Amino acid sequence: MATLSIHFDPAVIARLVSASGDDTIHVTLSLGEGAASAQAAPAIPQGPLAGLMRAGLLEAGTVLTFRQRRANRLGRAIVTAEGQLVVDGHSSPFPSPSKAAEAVTGNVINGWTLWRTPEGSTLDQLRQELDAE
Repeated sequence: MATLSIHFDPAVIARLVSASGDDTIHVTLSLGEGAASAQAAPAIPQGPLAGLMRAGLLEAGTVLTFRQRRANRLGRAIVTAEGQLVVDGHSSPFPSPSKAAEAVTGNVINGWTLWRTPEGSTLDQLRQELDAE
């Protein structure tokens, strides 16, 4: 018997989790290249990360991380197309870097200076780069 494996982008999972009981989510599956496919409207980033995303300094799907050595704590989050952060171990996306960092650390903390891109830049450094343009 054949095996069916479906992989969803983290942004899709975040959207499904954030849907209310009254929302209808449409999922289209197709077989191969010959099947007609529906194009979903692109998501528009909102909130604090929107400016960085519109400027091309941060992209949906980017994995952000942080490490607090003294607390022996690691954090990992994925940027959604809507400009939110999906944090490992949490089912709902967070609207801001600080709220996402707080979910990991359990403390009120500045997520702009904590989260880092794969290249090592903090979100605050990206924000400063945007302001300099």
